[in-house]
Amino acid sequence: MALRCSRTIPALGLLTLAIVGILLVVLPARERETPPEHMYGIVLDAGSSHTSMYTYKWPADKQNDTGIVIQHNECHVEGGGISSYAGFPGGAAKSLEICLERAVKDIPKYRHHQTSLYLGATAGMRLLNIINATESQRVLKEVENKLRSYPFKFKNATILGGQEEGAYGWVTVNYLLENFVKFGFVGRWLNPGRETVGALDLGGASTQIAFETSEKVEDKDNVMELKLYGQTYRLYTQSFLCYGQDQFLRKLLAHLITTAGVKPQVAHPCYPQQFNVSITLGKDVFNSPCTKSYRPAQYDPQMTISVVGTGDYQSCLDNIKKLFSFDNCSYSKCSFNGVFQPNVRGSFMAFSAFFFTSNYIKLLTNIPVTSPSRLKEANRLICNMTMAEMTQKTKQKEKHMKNTCAVSNFVQVLLLQGYSFDEHSLPSISFQKKAGGASVGWALGCMLTLSNLVPAESLGMRKALPPGPWAGILFLFITLLLGALGYLLMMIYRNARFKEGMV
Repeated sequence: MALRCSRTIPALGLLTLAIVGILLVVLPARERETPPEHMYGIVLDAGSSHTSMYTYKWPADKQNDTGIVIQHNECHVEGGGISSYAGFPGGAAKSLEICLERAVKDIPKYRHHQTSLYLGATAGMRLLNIINATESQRVLKEVENKLRSYPFKFKNATILGGQEEGAYGWVTVNYLLENFVKFGFVGRWLNPGRETVGALDLGGASTQIAFETSEKVEDKDNVMELKLYGQTYRLYTQSFLCYGQDQFLRKLLAHLITTAGVKPQVAHPCYPQQFNVSITLGKDVFNSPCTKSYRPAQYDPQMTISVVGTGDYQSCLDNIKKLFSFDNCSYSKCSFNGVFQPNVRGSFMAFSAFFFTSNYIKLLTNIPVTSPSRLKEANRLICNMTMAEMTQKTKQKEKHMKNTCAVSNFVQVLLLQGYSFDEHSLPSISFQKKAGGASVGWALGCMLTLSNLVPAESLGMRKALPPGPWAGILFLFITLLLGALGYLLMMIYRNARFKEGMV
């Protein structure tokens, strides 16, 4: 009898295993999508005053040929922009090393060879290219060699055109606002069918405007067409070199010095009353293509002069207006300096120095930039403030506050007279530094456009049992395990009793 049982139990166990195996084979399984892995891309924004590196990622399956891109990381390069290393071989390339090493660690190693690496130099390098094309190309080649030494898929290191910079900024703004694509309640990415938003960018050496328009664009150089998420967009885009914050301030100084005549001391109506600073004529004023037309025929570049503030709002505004030309338009309508511009339409996002300027206006006066009259009122108050009042209210150093009156008035003239925003359209401008957790600028827009060129990967598929049968099979296995353990324990117990009986 014992022999029969010992043979029956293992047979039953094998039968159970056979049944389980058959069930695993014949039960219907569903195909389920596995989440796609991420692709990565790196864009270096080599601006006039500094370089920033942005790392982006997107699901490898993409959406209508364009990646659903999010900012993975950002790194700000220490020191000036790459154009500041003109005449210093090796400096521009070396400055990028810390951020590039960080990217090597941030991006999974198996994706390194597929990660697009792109550097776009903006207005600082455009100006260097005007001054010294040979040195400009040397800096770019040096930077390119450095980028190629990393394990990424190097794409390009180039001087970005002003119209491209404006268009990429527009792409960034509308992507972050989910005007191109939005994750719907059905669990799919959808086109929300929203109106796009215009983009206003104010950098160190140039300023850009870009917006979608249905009007006839009379200058073909101002038209760009972009295809994103299966849609084609037609943009007006314009960049004004030498109208970035830093270069505009140089132009203003050059204008004031030239008008007053080169002498040891010059009055500055935009500086706070009694504030004064020493500057060198060459390095701080005239050594720029943007101030070439103001440069005196005879002057000593090493001469140091004292600039004394008078805090005069009206005089400041009048002098700033002289840096723009609102005449000599050969088109049906112009913004300034003879450049065609259709009527501004819809909402706009203003970023970079526009954001910081509006933020200082609000901190100093508690007046938001919501109408032309309020902007003018705020600027008048700022220009009448002392340096002590400004630093106390903002908790910022003097070097950051000395130009607040000048830049605020510059923004006023640029928006109201230059771009023709009025009491109806000015409130449509939103001043932002970030949106959706990402920095607003041209880099993200560039990455989105470049992601069109990166092949999509298919979704992974896996077999998945329905929950009911899966639970049943799990129960069978557990029962079999418990039965086997019980059987073994029982046999051990019987053997022990049998030995005791023998004794």
